[in-house]
Amino acid sequence: MSSYASDVKKELTSLPVHPEHAKAELAAFLRMNGSLSLHNHQFSLDIVTENPAIARRIFSLIKTAYGIEPLLIVSKKMKLKKNYQYLVRLQQNVNEILRDLRIIDEKMGLVTGIPTYIINSEQRAMSYLRGAFLAGGSVNNPETSRYHLEIYSLYENHNQDLTNLMNKYFFLNAKKTKRRSGYIVYLKEAEKIGDFLHVVGAVNAMLAFEDLRIMRDMRNSVNRLVNCDTANLKKVAKAAAQQVEQIQLIDEKVGIDTLPEKLATLARFRLEHAELSLKEVAEQLPGGPISKSGVNHRFQKIKEIALKLENEALEK
Repeated sequence: MSSYASDVKKELTSLPVHPEHAKAELAAFLRMNGSLSLHNHQFSLDIVTENPAIARRIFSLIKTAYGIEPLLIVSKKMKLKKNYQYLVRLQQNVNEILRDLRIIDEKMGLVTGIPTYIINSEQRAMSYLRGAFLAGGSVNNPETSRYHLEIYSLYENHNQDLTNLMNKYFFLNAKKTKRRSGYIVYLKEAEKIGDFLHVVGAVNAMLAFEDLRIMRDMRNSVNRLVNCDTANLKKVAKAAAQQVEQIQLIDEKVGIDTLPEKLATLARFRLEHAELSLKEVAEQLPGGPISKSGVNHRFQKIKEIALKLENEALEK
């Protein structure tokens, strides 16, 4: 059974690779997941993933951006495990490609932040965010978990740049924090998560997210209303039970008939209809209807008489 996050990534990997924006998406993959290794006295650039669709995506990005077909090596992660591991290995023009993508500078130094050619272009920013999410992103299922989307970064300045990128063009209200072995940029607002999915091109996932969010919010609203109604019913029942006790005390000590006529009418009616709310009593009272506040005032009078009789009994 696939997770919501894997469904999002599946949709993103199925999007057409745009020749003009392939480099921006590829730059995110290489900056976040790429590693250099030496094979037969030659440098190679490796990206390892357990997701075959992501491996195919990286292969297509490299081929589209540079006209080079990298190696695609499939192996088992561990002998006893069923999981396969996919290695995309680039062995041609490695230094030139890394410099072109601004992953290394002219002095072969590592550039951990996002380069200005991506930051200054909204379209390239969208492509970079797509690659970043595929490389290090996750999103909770909106039906079962709290709303949360995050992208993990190894470098603090890259995490800061991702945060700025998400907020500069797309107003996603992204926040950042440190993790044990790195940093994350994250979204907590359901609406902003939907916006992010739309920005990176996961339109179907965004629509599914919105449907689930609406259903969840509606369910929560119904639950709140039910809880509120339950609390109100308990409150009504408690108040009615206290009123019945007070009336029974008066009847036992001096008799209901000793009360003023309006109070006596209310007292008898309450004994016969202990289940009614104050509003319902006001609407159905013999000789009524009267206002809810009027009924409440009369019950207060009954309460005062009951308390007085109770105190007199205690003093004796």
